[in-house]
Amino acid sequence: MKGIVLAGGSGSRLFPLTKITNKHLLPIYDKPMIYYPIQTLVDAGIRDILVVTGGKNSGDFLRLLANGKEFGLKHIGYTYQEGEGGIADALALAEHFSDGDKVCVILGDNIIEGNIRAAVDEFCRQPSGARILLKEVPDAGRFGVAEIRGNRIVNIEEKPRHPKSNYAVTGIYLYDATVFDKIRTLVPSGRGELEITDVNNAYIGEGSMTFSYLDGWWTDAGTFDSLLRAGNLVAQTRERAAQALQQAGT
Repeated sequence: MKGIVLAGGSGSRLFPLTKITNKHLLPIYDKPMIYYPIQTLVDAGIRDILVVTGGKNSGDFLRLLANGKEFGLKHIGYTYQEGEGGIADALALAEHFSDGDKVCVILGDNIIEGNIRAAVDEFCRQPSGARILLKEVPDAGRFGVAEIRGNRIVNIEEKPRHPKSNYAVTGIYLYDATVFDKIRTLVPSGRGELEITDVNNAYIGEGSMTFSYLDGWWTDAGTFDSLLRAGNLVAQTRERAAQALQQAGT
């Protein structure tokens, strides 16, 4: 399986921090934001990764990540998204990279505590289709929300006023090669973007969407509040780990 990190966009909600750099190069506690989704993929056993970026500072990703040796990667590639066509538009640029393989896609501002290895392994055993990771949250209306019946997702609604569940769709998606065919059928939404929710609903419509629940905390880092929250959560997790290690050694 190959990994794709989507790190484009203008980061307008974080202006003026993003006036001179890409959002995904901002610090989360002691590391650049982009390090976290890459590490999530590496921890899931993925060693072949593509970074989709854009904007005026895209060259800084190459300067920072180079050939991916720091992460033990087999290969890291880069491609450029012109403008802001949405998540699905950015993913479409990875079709040549995927070369018919299954892909694990993660948004570049998604920071998690846990590990997605189990979900990735489950999807590897899945003959075809897609798998998304869900997280129960108190403010589901801020996200894409999964409507669940039994062990099936029957619909995903983007930022609903009245969510039909508390399960948000996190920015981690597992797709087979047909995802690129589905993207080609999309029409821009009212925001003028190709929406990843429409891709997910296409899989739901053909009955090939599965899901896993994400363990541990999860946050994005696309606003001032969530950027601060992400840094604090990482710091607290590191502190707990250090304390546990210290206690184990006494």
